[in-house]
Amino acid sequence: MPFYIQPLREFLVRPALPPQLSRMAELAYNILWSWEPMVRALFRRLDPNLWRDSGYNPVLMLGRVSQSTLRKAAADPRYLGLYKQACDAYDARVRKGPPPGDGKLIAYFSAEYGLTECLPVYSGGLGILSGDHLKSSSDQDFPLIGLGLLYQQGYFRQFLNPDGWQQERYPLNDFYTLPLTPVKDAAGQDLKVTVKLPTGNIFIQVWKLEVGRITLYLLDTNIPENVLPQDRDITDSLYGGDTDTRIRQEIVLGIGGIRALRAMGLKPTVFHMNEGHSAFLALEQIRLYMREEGLAFDEGLEAARTSNVFTTHTPVPAGIDLFDPGLMYHYFSEYCGEVGIDFQQLMSLGRRNIYDRDERFSMAVLALNTSAYRNAVSRLHRQISQEMFHDMWPQLPLWEVPVTSITNGVHLPSWLNGDLAALYDQYLQPDWRDHFNDPTIWEQVNDVPDEELVEVHRRRKRRLVNFVRARGHASAVRRQASASEVRRAGEVLDPNAFTIGFARRFATYKRATLLFRDVERLKRILLNKDMPVQIVIAGKAHPKDQPGKSYIREIVQLSRDPDLWKHVVFLEDYDMKVARELIQGVDLWLNNPRRGEEACGTSGMKAAINGVLNLSILDGWFDEAYERSGGWAIGEREPYSEDQDGLHASAIYYLLENEIVPMFYERKEQTPREWIRRVKQSLQYISPMFDCRRMVREYMSELYEPAHSQHIRLLKSEYKLCKEKAHWNNRIREVWDHVHFVETGGVPANTIVSGKPVPVRAAIDLAGLAPADVRVEVVLGRVGTSGNLEDTEVMVLPVVEQQGAVAIFEKDVVPERTGRLGYALRVSPNHFDDPLTRPCSSPLKWSTVG
Repeated sequence: MPFYIQPLREFLVRPALPPQLSRMAELAYNILWSWEPMVRALFRRLDPNLWRDSGYNPVLMLGRVSQSTLRKAAADPRYLGLYKQACDAYDARVRKGPPPGDGKLIAYFSAEYGLTECLPVYSGGLGILSGDHLKSSSDQDFPLIGLGLLYQQGYFRQFLNPDGWQQERYPLNDFYTLPLTPVKDAAGQDLKVTVKLPTGNIFIQVWKLEVGRITLYLLDTNIPENVLPQDRDITDSLYGGDTDTRIRQEIVLGIGGIRALRAMGLKPTVFHMNEGHSAFLALEQIRLYMREEGLAFDEGLEAARTSNVFTTHTPVPAGIDLFDPGLMYHYFSEYCGEVGIDFQQLMSLGRRNIYDRDERFSMAVLALNTSAYRNAVSRLHRQISQEMFHDMWPQLPLWEVPVTSITNGVHLPSWLNGDLAALYDQYLQPDWRDHFNDPTIWEQVNDVPDEELVEVHRRRKRRLVNFVRARGHASAVRRQASASEVRRAGEVLDPNAFTIGFARRFATYKRATLLFRDVERLKRILLNKDMPVQIVIAGKAHPKDQPGKSYIREIVQLSRDPDLWKHVVFLEDYDMKVARELIQGVDLWLNNPRRGEEACGTSGMKAAINGVLNLSILDGWFDEAYERSGGWAIGEREPYSEDQDGLHASAIYYLLENEIVPMFYERKEQTPREWIRRVKQSLQYISPMFDCRRMVREYMSELYEPAHSQHIRLLKSEYKLCKEKAHWNNRIREVWDHVHFVETGGVPANTIVSGKPVPVRAAIDLAGLAPADVRVEVVLGRVGTSGNLEDTEVMVLPVVEQQGAVAIFEKDVVPERTGRLGYALRVSPNHFDDPLTRPCSSPLKWSTVG
């Protein structure tokens, strides 16, 4: 007999909470619990086993907890006391101050966010940093919101086959059991925006996640309105799919993100592109300026640049997204028609060489061209970035390429272990959590008794050993390993042995197998009966990275060596939970990338704030921190070359054999005094200096505030400044070829005495420009053996006289150094307030060196 099925009707059931615990859902839906211990303790205390089994997800936990458990908690005065404390802590951490009177609002765009274990929309360091950025902004009540993508599958989960090869699985995220809520429109319906692609309109649902005082908005295309599978799958997985999927994701993130903000009535004054994935947002900004303010394309570009900040995390060109011209035409030809520009004009925004029509479109170049403020993520990475993007400012000296640096940090409350925090509560001043950047507070670490610090770390190491054994046992059972292998998984590691940790993405440049280069020498170190050593390793290779996968297999095979199985462990499925256990429980953190290829790195920071010493290449953050970190350096500050692999492996073995391991086992009154002295040195210096809250304060003062101020200037001028700037740019392009030095003079040929003023003079034919239209500078420095200037300083020459089309610029220069000095004069357009905001390909002319 035929029957009919009506369309599915959905409804959402919330847990029935006792009146005494009525705010539990509110606490669950703000992930403040991921770093506020009092709120986290409330859920853990309710049902410890369910808390663990629910993946530390209080929303899922409240959906599963029994009514009898809730009634029992509501009748327990001890639990009610904890509930009140959690609510008080929540209110203090979530309560916002008055909004900025000038409307300041920063929109932070990132392709991934690592905020908590139960929300797997991150793959590695970039996502963890984005999450810490939001949390740190919340702690300081900064006016910031986040934009990202809500992936149905997130990043893959890792498991190993019996031979040790990485396999991937992609479990689906159930958004309704996560701390997410759909954003509603004015009519109370789920808010959706559209972006038109060649296949038609893409519908995008907007979700929100509360991160303390900060709201993160996440975009989702896996909704019924999108009929085509390829449209629904845009937000299917992080860094998955082909190039076509990637460009669609980045269109949704950048253009869809701007449209979502407008649909919610939010008007950011600053837009921060965390990496180039979101750079298409600038194209949407330009389109809106043209449509709503009546600006031309060049004028809209100037307006967009003013409020945009771009952070590059990529130290190698291979890490930058590139799209073929044909693919760009497929997706953006209609955009070009709408804004009235030629397709090649659009492509020039993403090309290093605007005359090469075969060059692919670079998202990093687009971000550089459409941002007035640009930064790298460590001091060394700034130098690497200046070299990588030097061809975009070819006439500038390398050190003047306008990319500044703000060194990354880690969110200390999220990564500091509870045992150490409790010890700080006893020996540091009571408000140490709120005054993290006060060095005098961290000097009080010296007051912590060595023995108590040792015992705290021993507890964390015992916890790590139990965690590794339980996880290894579960993995062995899952892959149906032999009984002996299952037994051995529960017997690995010794809680009293010196433990090395290594955990990160298995990209080849990180050299995960460097430690195993000489297995026999390593065995002698690990199997020393008087000073045993063990290694715990974790990490994922990208599903398409076969060399990275082979590194994992090589290590897994070595871990099965009859001599090494207790001493070498590979921990499957690296995630935030695994990372937390490792950086809080090992004794030494190993980091050995090729120097110059690690933009910053933050895992070593997380280890250091937990009293774990670093053994690292002088790369990224450690290049800045080494001398005061208490740790050890591998190699010197020199560029990487392949012959260094053997040297660096040998250096690791030598340091372990002769210094690090003996120091750890040196026991005087059961305490390794020199080791603990180094640990305290690390805690005192790294904790305040590499806290992410220091980092976001620097973003605010050095990038956000200037960008916001410039945006307000534009608004007050009703965008006349943009029109004037675009007109001025056209004028410069018309006459710049005719601008030239007529005469230069100054330093005499004979020897001069340091400290004496010397006049430097330049006569320049300005081809009809006014003196205020140009910036004339003298670049003074030491003449190197190659005849080029080194250790230079730049001084502006003021105009002193106008003779028709020729202007005279002159300044007394006082050389303070001695030796062989030289100088050069240069002239450039002068329509930017800060050299760091200098547009790409700005014209510049030099005189000869004096």
